[in-house]
Amino acid sequence: MSPAREPFTDALRRAKSEFLEMPGLKLTAAQAARLLSIDQTLCGRVLSALVQSRFLAETPNSRFVRADE
Repeated sequence: MSPAREPFTDALRRAKSEFLEMPGLKLTAAQAARLLSIDQTLCGRVLSALVQSRFLAETPNSRFVRADE
């Protein structure tokens, strides 16, 4: 794995874990960045990837939730 991919992969894994461990979790992008201790740009990429993979869904009020909830 390239060094540039590692922070993304780690953040993706952590984000998925947080949403799995806390059913009903609803976060804005800014809240997710704070929870994961990552910058907003990386967080945006992570959230987009999780939405594209249909693990997360974005609500009309810009909160991210598990797609299966």
